[in-house]
Amino acid sequence: MKELTPDEVRSFQQGRGLTVTGLIDDVTSRALEEARWKLGDRSLHITTPALMHGDDVATLQNRLVEMGFNCGRVDGIYGSRTSNAVSEFQKSVGVTVDGKCGPATIIALLRLTTIVSGGTPVRLREDVSHKNRGPALADKIIVLDPSNGGESRGVSGFGIEEAEIVYDIAQRLEGRLLALGVSVFLTRGKDNCPTQQERVDLANKTSADLVISFHADRYPTQSAHGVATYYYGSDLHSLHSVVGERFASLVQREICARTDLVNCHSHAKVWDLLRLTKAPTVRVDLGYLTNPGDAERLGRADFRDVIAESIVIAIQRLYLASEDDAKTGMLRLSDLRKAGLRSN
Repeated sequence: MKELTPDEVRSFQQGRGLTVTGLIDDVTSRALEEARWKLGDRSLHITTPALMHGDDVATLQNRLVEMGFNCGRVDGIYGSRTSNAVSEFQKSVGVTVDGKCGPATIIALLRLTTIVSGGTPVRLREDVSHKNRGPALADKIIVLDPSNGGESRGVSGFGIEEAEIVYDIAQRLEGRLLALGVSVFLTRGKDNCPTQQERVDLANKTSADLVISFHADRYPTQSAHGVATYYYGSDLHSLHSVVGERFASLVQREICARTDLVNCHSHAKVWDLLRLTKAPTVRVDLGYLTNPGDAERLGRADFRDVIAESIVIAIQRLYLASEDDAKTGMLRLSDLRKAGLRSN
């Protein structure tokens, strides 16, 4: 592979939904490796201990779901659900059923046409599953993921540390959710810092309905400021988490309606925390600690209370039917109790 210029790296990162730096870090290096594989370049199957990753896997998954075979989220990872979907496809076309995508299976895939219409099947399944959960929060499981922790303090500025701020907000949110009957799990305590994989494993083990990850941001100068949200999605493979996208938008809108933080909007990314968690996952970057205004706001307990309430309301709005929803910034916690959305 030829050496890439910084501009080429930035273009690649932007196209893949990665953080755009122009530098080939571990995440970008792995994405470059995945990008070199096209469907048919190799036989695909379950491997241990590490599963096969690549654009060829994502292409296979897209092809399967287009034909109505459920392999779960299109994530470019050849796991058990993809293998099972391949086996079902093999049964339907009369090739050897082994859960492996070799030459005969690929030829059969390329010969067949799409049989599902009316929307992306993965998005339809996710949307239906979400709607079937109902509006009550009392039966929901939500994982809160405050970034960093322990000796890892994250971004700091103007006397404010990311690890402390995001953990405080997670605790404030936890209390409000518990009062509404939600089952809440935090990925860390005050003095430890799990790896990203440990955070993903916890979220998946709990069978969470939602995962919310809290971060603060930084910039070389004080000019950058505002709040942004991120959800799993990639234009490259035309895939998005429909619930994650909607929830990210709701969180963004509620926070911006209730505070004076600048709206930096919602964005699709393929970061591992968003990609590997089974539940819809949203990352909230609460502001720039390198900006004096954002740091001052996040340093205030009353402001962090407003952030926590904004997210609770966004969660409830996610589960309300459109006819029961309220205008952004108008719904309050007391309204949820009056509406009977907490089981007693």
